[in-house]
Parts: sequence; C-alpha cells; structure tokens
Amino acid sequence: MEFWPEFLAGTSGREFIAGGVGGIAGVIAGHPLDTLRIRLQQPRTNPSVAPIKATALLRQIVAKEGALALFKGMSSPVATIAFQNAVSFQTYAVVSRALQRREDDRHTLSYKNVAVAGVCAGTIQTLILSPVDLIKIRLQLLTDRVSTARAVRAVVGPLDVVRGILRREGVRGLYRGLTITVLRDAPSHAVYFGTYEYARECLHPGCRRNGDESLLTMLTAGGLAGALSWVFCYPLDVVKSRLQGQLPGGGPLRYTGIAHCLRRSVEEEGLTVLWRGLGTAVTRAYLVNGAIFSAYEMTLRFINPRPPGDLGLKAIDLSA
Repeated sequence: MEFWPEFLAGTSGREFIAGGVGGIAGVIAGHPLDTLRIRLQQPRTNPSVAPIKATALLRQIVAKEGALALFKGMSSPVATIAFQNAVSFQTYAVVSRALQRREDDRHTLSYKNVAVAGVCAGTIQTLILSPVDLIKIRLQLLTDRVSTARAVRAVVGPLDVVRGILRREGVRGLYRGLTITVLRDAPSHAVYFGTYEYARECLHPGCRRNGDESLLTMLTAGGLAGALSWVFCYPLDVVKSRLQGQLPGGGPLRYTGIAHCLRRSVEEEGLTVLWRGLGTAVTRAYLVNGAIFSAYEMTLRFINPRPPGDLGLKAIDLSA
C-alpha cells in the first residue's frame, strides 16, 4: 500500500496532519504580534526611561526597519511548526484515549484527564519548540543589537544563527532555555486544552460527544484557550525570552539562571516587568489559537467525513 493512503487510514495519521495544518495557520496569523511581544519583553538599556508601548514600538519598527521586519524569524517556526504542533496535538489525543479507556464508559473525557493529557502534550512538544524558539528570538532581536546609524554585518538567517550557536556553545546551546520552556508549557497546556474543551461545550452543548460544533465555536473556544493559557504562564515567558535572548561569548551573561533572571528583572524594573507586553501576547494568542483549533478540526473533518468529536476520541474508531 502507498504511504499516504495507509498513513491517513489511521487515527494517528489524521491527527498528525491536522495538527500540522493547524500549526502553520497559527504562525501565519500571529507572527507580527509575536515579534512585538519578544521585543517588549527584553530588558531596557535605560531603566529610568518608561517602557515603550506596543503601538509606539510597532510604528518604530516599521519606520526604521520596514514592515517586513515584523516577519523576521518566521521561517524558523514555519519550517518546524507543522511537526511541533502535530506532535503536541497527537500526544494530547493519544494520552486522552488512553485515559478515557480507564474511565467508566464515559462519552467524553473528564476535565481532570483533559488537563493531564495537556501537561503531557506541553512537555513533549518542548523538545522541538525550545531550539526553534531560541533561533526565532535571536532573529527577532537582531536589529535591536546593531546600530541603525551605520552598516553592520549581521547574521541574517536561521542557518547562520544555528551555525553561530554550534560554534560558540555546541549542541547544548540549542537547548538553552529548555527547563524554563518546560516549566512554562507543561501547566499552560493543561489550561489550554482544558479551556478549549470547556468553552466549546458551553458554547455548543453536546459537541464534545457528537463533534458538530460550528466554525464560530471553534474560533471562539480556541481563542479563549490561547488567551487564558498565556495569562497563566506569561511571567515565565518573560524570563524565558530574556534567557534565550542572551548572546554568550560577548562577556559575562546578564542572567545566570531562571531564579537570577526573575530576581534581577524585578529588582531593576519592578513587578510590572513580568507582565510587559501581555496585551500584545493575549491579542496574538486569541487570533493564533482560534486559527489553530479551527484548522485542526476542519482538517480532520476534511480527511475523515465523520465528525471528529473529542479530538478523535469518540467518533473515530479507537482501534485504528
């Protein structure tokens, strides 16, 4: 049998493809706002000056670097997001099915086990996400580190960044920030998937069983899931961005670890630094995750005409 028909014939194959499509849709929808978020989270060169607002930063980037600068670093996540998101959603579905078999003939998975499956999905995906995020952040911050008043030869692409990291830090350098990424993503994915399942059931009662929710329900529930999960994990994301934004080899590192970064950031810039850029992140998360869940669910329906329900937990044959 040819590879694709055989691959798509199984539940895991359909979930993998749908997760990849959802991931690509999310990157396209939200990368410009992600660039703003990363730059807003970085330490200020002059703490006495009030932090720049998102709208002012947007105008500054467009005026000095051009509109395409908002898409800087996008090639790295686009090249890998399909696989990363596919792994995340498939891990969630596989763990969910395993947990559902332990429950007493329930039509839908309990929210407690939805959270457990979300923690597993968030943990597994960090093995892919951590180096990708590192490369993306280095590219997004690149122009901030070179003078705009004079020509400076700088790294311009993902492969250049990877070569530079390997040369200075070795393979281990690609996983700088892995611990903080796990601490951020494992619990936030419990909130993420739990909010989505709860919100779509509230908006369209019975849809977790029969899988017949509307596109508007998918968009709204997915958006709420993304926004709430980011509010939950945002202080850790600020620490992560600062740790991964450092360039080893140019002198002593500003932050030596998670606790040091958290303590020094608060001491220098106050508690509000842990929420800087939150509005941009939440807006982006709503758009991105509405797109991700909608693309995921619609792709499942396209591949398999039967309603997917429960992300493949009920309507799709569990023995596939």
